[in-house]
Amino acid sequence: MTSKTPVSSIRNLGPVSARQFAKAGITSAEEVRSLGADGAYQRLLAAGVRPHFIGYYALVLGLQGRHWTDCLPEEKVVLRKRFDAIANFRDSPESESRTLASAWLRTALDELGAVE
Repeated sequence: MTSKTPVSSIRNLGPVSARQFAKAGITSAEEVRSLGADGAYQRLLAAGVRPHFIGYYALVLGLQGRHWTDCLPEEKVVLRKRFDAIANFRDSPESESRTLASAWLRTALDELGAVE
């Protein structure tokens, strides 16, 4: 059995972030890295976490090993476009069916004992 690294071991992510990720079914730093910043953030939004631009780019920079205040102005422009695309996807009509399907799948996997 391999041990999991806590989500809070990623730079810029603390206990509140770890609880939000757990709510989204993400319980390790390895899972966050595997999903990437955009995929992990989409999961947070699907779990009901309110979108917050600074939280998003803190995650992006944290996965790069950088402090959230190191975000350069030109990076913020690019990251803002990515954030808006993710946040707007959450509000699109097809996202509701995807969210319901995702919740159903998580429940089914949990009942099978396939997730912690």
